[in-house]
Amino acid sequence: MSESRPAAIIILAAGEGTRMKSRTPKLLHTFCGRSILGHVLAAVREQRPDRLVVVVGHARDQIAAQVRDLAPEALLVTQERQGGTGHAVRSVLNQLGSMPGTVLVTNGDNPLIRSQTFSELAVGHNNAGNAVTVLTARVPRPAGYGRIHRAATGAFIGIIEEPDATPGQREIDEVNSGSYAFDGTLLADVIKRIPADNALGQEYLTDAVALLVADGYRAGTVLAGDPAEIEGVNDRVFLARARRTYNRWLLEEWMRAGVTIVDPESTWIDVTVKIGQDAEIGPETQLEGATVIGEGARIGPGCLLVDTTVGEDAVLLHAVCRQAEIGPRVTVGPFAYLRPGASIAADAHIGTYVELKKSTVGPGAKVPHLSYVGDARIGAGANIGAGVIFANYDGVAKHQTTVGEHAFVGSNTVLVAPVTIGDGAYTAAGSVIIDDVPAGDLGIARGKQHNSDGWVVRNREETRSADAAKRDRSDHEIERS
Repeated sequence: MSESRPAAIIILAAGEGTRMKSRTPKLLHTFCGRSILGHVLAAVREQRPDRLVVVVGHARDQIAAQVRDLAPEALLVTQERQGGTGHAVRSVLNQLGSMPGTVLVTNGDNPLIRSQTFSELAVGHNNAGNAVTVLTARVPRPAGYGRIHRAATGAFIGIIEEPDATPGQREIDEVNSGSYAFDGTLLADVIKRIPADNALGQEYLTDAVALLVADGYRAGTVLAGDPAEIEGVNDRVFLARARRTYNRWLLEEWMRAGVTIVDPESTWIDVTVKIGQDAEIGPETQLEGATVIGEGARIGPGCLLVDTTVGEDAVLLHAVCRQAEIGPRVTVGPFAYLRPGASIAADAHIGTYVELKKSTVGPGAKVPHLSYVGDARIGAGANIGAGVIFANYDGVAKHQTTVGEHAFVGSNTVLVAPVTIGDGAYTAAGSVIIDDVPAGDLGIARGKQHNSDGWVVRNREETRSADAAKRDRSDHEIERS
């Protein structure tokens, strides 16, 4: 074990979180691509502790399932009753025994503490030779937090909880984050001595700090670089604040990496998203999941991309794309919907009010206007006219349609699957195609037009249509005479 690498990190994740008022356990609420607990796990795992321990209690099966999924190496310890933070740590030590070395303890509902901050806490603790080190922050509104009490020399004395603070002490702006670094051997001893003589009968970890100080051991603090890091998530108001804070950090990282974010206030990007240099993300855009944006691509305004890959120099405008693959230099939108399985090859165009589902569009092909394309393969250079429908569902099963290279499907054609339009073939506008059209042929499937002479004048008397028709007929009779 390196000097700064923790012997253990303990995440306290047993609380009920009733203030969320939700059927979903608090720690499983999500923002920026991870759950609250997922953010904590991601940060602490980067420290590579010898042991990662998660204390579960309320909704233990759901919490444990996520821990196993995100951190399979983690050890799960059950806190059988809600006996406070000190009791939770004691449950760990009772089950696992003493853990010599540095032991970090943090809360599962503090998702904004960054990995670098945990590293600074561990290094600062080790360098100072402390028995305990408290992660602190200076906040403009310290109400609700325990205040950091210092001697005139600046030395850390202890933590004063708000109900016990004098008016002057309540003005202290340095507060306790609830995250600590302990000497593991000393923690194993002091955790047994934490009292529960309070109104709620709880054992608090802050009392372990006070006991170590009273025993004469060295205690210190490490100040978080950004006070927003220590703000936990207690309810949905705090969840929204955490989302905005974390999103701001992500956007700043991407902008410094060479990505243009036109309006950071209206742009939301998950931590799992990847973006190439010189990409531009327009206003009112959300990039979620495993989305990857190529270099030079322009996304937005008004786009939602989920688990979608976009090639370099592609342009998307007011588009919704889910599990789609979009090639280089493709243009999509405005107001297009690419559903799972849509794959658009290089230089193709998907236009206004077009919906694609489980379909491939070849290089340079065009689907410009008002079309539904489902379960289809469209060849290179093909053109799909306005209002074309790929009728892929017969009420029981889905069927495939193939449109060949450089084929031309006329406006308002219905292609009733399964059907193939050959290379270079055409369909006449307004056709309902139920049979294959061989390469180079023109498919026509529509009734012959018949005009019933004078029908409006006879059947719609005293209407504006009939009056207009009469005037037109009179004008034509005058011209003929």
